[in-house]
Amino acid sequence: MGEIDRIAEIKRKTRETEMFVELNLDGTGQHQVDTEITFLSHMLTLFAVHSLCDLKLAARGDMDVDDHHTVEDIGICLGECIKTALGDKKGIKRYGEATIPMDEALARVVVDISSRPFLVYDVPVPAEKLGVLSTENIKEFFRALANHAGITIHIDLLKGENSHHIIEAVFKAFARAFKTAVGIEPKIEGVWSSKGQL
Repeated sequence: MGEIDRIAEIKRKTRETEMFVELNLDGTGQHQVDTEITFLSHMLTLFAVHSLCDLKLAARGDMDVDDHHTVEDIGICLGECIKTALGDKKGIKRYGEATIPMDEALARVVVDISSRPFLVYDVPVPAEKLGVLSTENIKEFFRALANHAGITIHIDLLKGENSHHIIEAVFKAFARAFKTAVGIEPKIEGVWSSKGQL
């Protein structure tokens, strides 16, 4: 990438969850993901592979209650890592967009690394659960990530019937959009904003 390593690490422990996340924005897609929610682990692996970020993530939570706290706290920690790794955001392309198919499913994700956290999420999923993952908590994951990373995320399902395919298309589209947004534009010396800061 250049002179500055865009890497962050966070450890978080509450009465509900215990997390470790390490993120390298300029990686090659290497990943070590260990959660008690197998389907979410799969989705986070896809995020690393398709964003080319290196990701180490370990999470344990009060799964005897349900998966909500674990899913949300993973989003919080990943968001905080993104914010820290981006630093002053100098030179980043800022915006990213991707429309990705997964068989019959088609998802579009648009991101703006703006320091203005906002989530628009229009993704109807037929199944209530995939394994131990409550599919409604995918929205909570992205809300937590957006709030703690300070980014705007629009996620729209354009087509889709199979719940697995829908969520997989969403994660791949987010990863590809994110990869573009955090990429470096050589012509930009500071930040890409008329305000002079993000």
